[in-house]
Amino acid sequence: MIFTENLAKTFRRTKALDGINLSITRGERVALIGSNGAGKTTLIRCLLGEYVCTGVVRVHQLDPRQHRAEVLGKIGFVPQLPPPLRMPVGQLIEFSASLCGVPPKRMTDIAGELGLDTASVRSLQFLRLSGGMKQKLLIAIALGRDTEVLLMDEPAANLDPDARRIFFELLAHRQANVAMLISCHRLSEMSAIVNRVVEMDMGRVTKDYPCAEGALASHE
Repeated sequence: MIFTENLAKTFRRTKALDGINLSITRGERVALIGSNGAGKTTLIRCLLGEYVCTGVVRVHQLDPRQHRAEVLGKIGFVPQLPPPLRMPVGQLIEFSASLCGVPPKRMTDIAGELGLDTASVRSLQFLRLSGGMKQKLLIAIALGRDTEVLLMDEPAANLDPDARRIFFELLAHRQANVAMLISCHRLSEMSAIVNRVVEMDMGRVTKDYPCAEGALASHE
């Protein structure tokens, strides 16, 4: 589902990624960890086709740079920082649902489970929502799609405790059918979800190991 070989990305003279070899198959739920600047977000952005890079990158056996629209249509993505969209919430939901051919109600229902009443903010521009509201809506859009790949960059960062719990429950319902790559800082939160950990430092994968679900708290 996700494959890279000798993936490298340089910004000016700084090597953000340095020979990343990674393969994630269906059913693997990978926690991507590392300090700030380790290369986690750059890796995710390369998988989305946002950066020109060297080496091999494949998502669903497609090069995300050359087949970006098709790849993005197959991915559920939650960014670390919400985009500054001026589109009203209702229009954003309808547009996102139309792109992947699902009913908008699927996304509004998930948002409701997370504690966001989309009807009450339907006419508001997305950028005027609070940080927590934005995150709930982005998660609802990602999980409301029929997708086999989930890429999430610090997805729980702005969620309140109840929304965090529900978010991880929603992920648990999807875990058998998808490949997940989730950048995170709190491994203990992911312990019930992930079955593999990839650690990065200075643009390289330093550790890559399977783990039993529920066994990550000691690595916090």
